[in-house]
Amino acid sequence: MKTMRMTQQGFSLIEVMVVLLIIGIMASMVAPQILGNQEEAQLKKAAVDIQQLEGALEMYKLKNNIFPTTEQGLEALVEQPTIDPVPRNFPDGGFIKRLPEDPWGNPYQLLNPGEMSNIDIFSNGPDQQPGTDDDIGNWNLNDFLN
Repeated sequence: MKTMRMTQQGFSLIEVMVVLLIIGIMASMVAPQILGNQEEAQLKKAAVDIQQLEGALEMYKLKNNIFPTTEQGLEALVEQPTIDPVPRNFPDGGFIKRLPEDPWGNPYQLLNPGEMSNIDIFSNGPDQQPGTDDDIGNWNLNDFLN
């Protein structure tokens, strides 16, 4: 008579529960660090975007002796404005290929003349409300880039 060996197939409920408990403990230690860095990364991305837009606006001014107006907006960097003053020297393809959105999904704003500097380029920040302390603009970039 042959004896059949019983072999274990799969994991017991206790083994599965122990593994889930270990994964849960690890996730509770790692998640706050990842989430904290995400907000900081969003603020830095907005600051870098504003810096790049500022550089493109400087190129616009070098070629045309003026900055785009508030009405023309940052779109004047992508497509030649049709609102006066129409720039004389507008390169094919624009000064940038496309306008970035801020990390919260909103367009960056242009104010000419600016309230905080000669020309203001800004995002309304995480709260998406204009004129609050979390606004990120070319006047306070150093607060976010350091």
